[in-house]
Amino acid sequence: QVQLVESGGGPVQAGDSLRLSCAASGLTFSSYAMAWFRQAPGKEREFVAGIRRGGGPTSYADSVKGRFTISKDSAKNMVYLQMNSLKPEDTAVYYCAADLARLGALASEYDYWGQGTQVTVSS
Repeated sequence: QVQLVESGGGPVQAGDSLRLSCAASGLTFSSYAMAWFRQAPGKEREFVAGIRRGGGPTSYADSVKGRFTISKDSAKNMVYLQMNSLKPEDTAVYYCAADLARLGALASEYDYWGQGTQVTVSS
């Protein structure tokens, strides 16, 4: 059974940093592209950052480029999202996702999802 478990969210002030973690199990980690999405109240789930299987090139939404960094530790089956210079508009539930086919920006393309972790940034 595939499981993706996020952790590391919480309330922070604008300008602070957070690191989200995603622990993956039940899948061949090296075969999956991994990504972070987020969903704010009343909005659709949106792509934040992704990393291709095998640790290839990364991809970021324009809104987080230069502030967020995605990384993975294949030995531990972990994916991370380092978030710096957080803004109130970054407030959302953040989800970890796995895609067997390729790294895409559409939520519908992803095969597995975690339960999400809340990030709340106050001004």
